[in-house]
Amino acid sequence: MKKLGFGLMRMPTVGSNAADVDVEQVKKMVDIFLERGFTYFDTALMYNGFASEAVVKTALTSRHLRDSFTLADKLHAGFFNTLEDRDKVFYGQLEKTGAEYFDYYLLHGIESAMYTKYEQLECFDWILEKKAKGLVKYAGFSYHDTPELLDEILTKHPEMEFVQLQINYLDWESPWIHSRGCYEVARRHNKPIIVMEPVKGGTLAKIPDEAANIFKAYDPDKSIASWAIRFAASLPGVMTVLSGMSDMSQMEDNLSFMDELVPLTDEEKMLCFKAADIINGNIAVPCTGCEYCMGGCPMNIAIPKYFSLYNEDMREHLEEKGWTVNFTNYDILNAKFGKASDCVGCGQCEEVCPQHLPIINDLKKVAEHYGK
Repeated sequence: MKKLGFGLMRMPTVGSNAADVDVEQVKKMVDIFLERGFTYFDTALMYNGFASEAVVKTALTSRHLRDSFTLADKLHAGFFNTLEDRDKVFYGQLEKTGAEYFDYYLLHGIESAMYTKYEQLECFDWILEKKAKGLVKYAGFSYHDTPELLDEILTKHPEMEFVQLQINYLDWESPWIHSRGCYEVARRHNKPIIVMEPVKGGTLAKIPDEAANIFKAYDPDKSIASWAIRFAASLPGVMTVLSGMSDMSQMEDNLSFMDELVPLTDEEKMLCFKAADIINGNIAVPCTGCEYCMGGCPMNIAIPKYFSLYNEDMREHLEEKGWTVNFTNYDILNAKFGKASDCVGCGQCEEVCPQHLPIINDLKKVAEHYGK
């Protein structure tokens, strides 16, 4: 299997809402992806405003032979509370995707609180039951916590066949994401690794000029994003690198260098770490735009969108400009979503944030910056 996976999390849209997926463009992307010999697709219940699984059926499973692609889906702890609920979610996903079975099925986004729930409701045994029935081929989990907890889980559950980790050169030494530490734990347990967020929600495709110039000076023909994806794909033990491709140009770029992957040299890896030092000094809010935080927001605040605007502005020399177009963009979003200042501090967003961000405080900074 080629190492690039199509993450159906940030698909192209025709409107301002994530659920307004441009299905016709996705069909074309799916077709090209398969034609070029790539097979791995990744979805989940809440992706693209809960529309992702339905798009899988429309763009993929209803149009291509089942043995021509590989499909991954997930059970998230936020959508079940009883033993019976697990099956409701699972069989609902099978129906919605039209998949017949899942090649890879994951317990979704494990961290300490979710891990307790997955254990209490016997989810590790449950996923193996689905495998025994032929409804799942490979059982595993995605993970967002410390290397120590990951080691504990893999020691207790050696039956898990793979692990999905957030790995990129920016988070490699992060004290919050622990990319390197978690990678090393998975390797010690001899588990194949699927990489999520290799470009950190697009952050590593649009980096400060000082960092971009490092890469361009070395190889002007390679895209900035390609360095991030190749960094993850070059690591031993990595089976697949997921990329949330949002348009055809992103897909064509990814296919161009992942068709015949050339691993990074040691020198190229060092360039990535030099760029990381520069980028880390320029990111105000390290949000990946996963939108997990928005699903339960009582004020319907467009949290990732606001953070993206804010990050762009923080990279500008505002003392010289005084105003950017993002002030207008913020007002446009306010017409459809709650303002940053509408936050009531309920904390649900922070509970589900895979990056463990202090979202409530960061929204206060956004509100202060944009004046509302």
